Amino acid sequence: MTFTKDLITQMYQARNPEEAIPMEKYMKNKFLYLGIKTELRRTILKKKLVQYPDEIKQNFRTIALELFQEEYREFHQCAIDIVLANIKKKWQITDQFFIEQLLLQHSWWDSVDTLAKYGIGGYLKQFPSEKYELIERFSNSNNLWLKRTAIIFQLGYKLDTDFELLKAECLKNIDSKEFFIQKAIGWALRDYASVNPQGVLKFVQNNPFKPLSVKEALRKII
Repeated sequence: MTFTKDLITQMYQARNPEEAIPMEKYMKNKFLYLGIKTELRRTILKKKLVQYPDEIKQNFRTIALELFQEEYREFHQCAIDIVLANIKKKWQITDQFFIEQLLLQHSWWDSVDTLAKYGIGGYLKQFPSEKYELIERFSNSNNLWLKRTAIIFQLGYKLDTDFELLKAECLKNIDSKEFFIQKAIGWALRDYASVNPQGVLKFVQNNPFKPLSVKEALRKII
């Protein structure tokens, strides 16, 4: 597509190898970077969004998948920004599988957390009847990042949080030795604690969660 080719060209022209070194180090050298800082990346993307509005609106899912095939992390970040900017009023029942595709490509906390909250979280607000089947599928998978998504997808739900489901997901993973799972449990509970601190406190105190989960969950309560 014209947009994708043009964006890639512009991003390559803006690359900064010196900036790429600390960016890659921060991400544990999981990904290669062009060295384009967030503000500049978003400025470049914004100009291209204005230049190709119709192409993007009609093909944003395909564009995102194409950008996720690129090796540099900035393209994956652009893909997520494009999806979240365009999908809000255009959710389709099959988008759970589209978001899952993105979750499983080049997976790391920065992409997964955004897609979990605004992707799966947004999808399930649109299609709440899909909630239990989708979350059970993610939760029962062998994939760390789908499990994390099942725990944190309700971030920002506040009073709309399904606390029973959240508790079930936390308990299902209570013995996990994975840092990202323990952290997710604490983060999700801390987020919900903003509207139900006593409920979260009681739940944490009555179950043998890992120290990291407890610390994160109770950070703003105790």
